[in-house]
Order: sequence, then structure tokens, then C-alpha cells
Amino acid sequence: MQELYFDEVVVGSKGASPTLVVTADHIDKYADVSGDHTPLHTDEAYARTTHFGTRVAHGLLGLALTDGLKTQADLRFVPGMSLGWTWDFLAPIYINDTVQVTFHVESARLSRSRPGWGILVLPSELANQRGEILQRGEHRLMIPCRPDSTH
Repeated sequence: MQELYFDEVVVGSKGASPTLVVTADHIDKYADVSGDHTPLHTDEAYARTTHFGTRVAHGLLGLALTDGLKTQADLRFVPGMSLGWTWDFLAPIYINDTVQVTFHVESARLSRSRPGWGILVLPSELANQRGEILQRGEHRLMIPCRPDSTH
């Protein structure tokens, strides 16, 4: 898959990631890496007593999966720098949910502070196998212009 430089990106372009089945192992490993062992995520007996009725993934695990899946999408960019996320958690991610990320290029502009770089705004959604939007927001990403460009 070709990675695009800023000069090659078309506003309105859409991307979709491969799917991923979220497992209990993903949740357990994220708990270990992050240090967040909240029982809702790590203790099935406790989680059954909550309104979710079972363990659910950490919200930030969903964002981390979104970022990783986006790098595997059918629309890819030359590596750059993340400028930040604005992100909402809308619904739980359950064990064995199959998730996928979709996004589009809402805007693109040259960086005012870093010549030879451009900034993309990428509204993104993480959905499950039923098409329910679990998380959504936007990613601001700075990527380089083509090395031979005049930007």
C-alpha cells in the first residue's frame, strides 16, 4: 500500500481499516501496560454486577486500537507527527466485538510553523460488527510534503 505525502492527499478521501476482534487478552495486556486494572475491565465476577453485565475494554484501549488500525487502512500517509485527538467514548467495547475504523480527510493545509509539512484533520469512527459507532472524534496529523516539492 502506497503511503501518501501531504501533496498527494485529496480532501474528501476516505479510508477504512481491516477489522480486529477485541479479545480478553487485548484487555488484559492493555491493563498491564497502562497499569489500569479497574475491575470493570479485569474481573469478570465484578463486571457482571455492573450495568454492562460483563467485562468491557478500557476506553483508551479503543483509541489506541483506532490509531493502530488507521495505520493499516487502505488510505495511508507517510509517517509524521500526531498533533492530537479530540475523542468521545459513545458505547462499550465488549470482548469478541469486531471493530473497524473509518475516516476521511476533512481538511488539509500547509503548516505555518514547519516548512515542508502539512496538517490533515481526519474525522474518524470506531464501529463494531453491528455498525454501532463505539467511539468517534478527529485526529490532527502533520505529515511531510514530497521531498522534491516547492513547499
